[in-house]
Amino acid sequence: MRRLDWRHRIAFIDVQSDSASCPIDRSELLARFHAREAGVLLSGAAAFAAMWRAIPLLRPLGLLARNRYALRLLEAAYIRFLRFRPILQGWLR
Repeated sequence: MRRLDWRHRIAFIDVQSDSASCPIDRSELLARFHAREAGVLLSGAAAFAAMWRAIPLLRPLGLLARNRYALRLLEAAYIRFLRFRPILQGWLR
C-alpha cells in the first residue's frame, strides 16, 4: 500500500515499535487493521476503506464501501480472512 500512496497521504505506523503512540491497547491494534480518518479511529473493513479512499488508484473501492451494505459485506470477508491469517503468515515465513 505504501507504493500505491504516491501522494503520501497515509502515515503508516508500526505499532510494534516502542516509539509508536498507541491510542488503544497494542494487542487490539495487532489483532485488526486500524486507521484514523477525519479524527475518527476506524477498525477492520472500515479502516481499509478509509485507506483506499486516500489512494487514488483504490479510491473507487473506498467510496463504494461508504455504502453500509457494501461495508457489511467487506467486514464479513475481513472477519473470515482473520481466521486464516495465522495460516497465511506461517506460509510466508
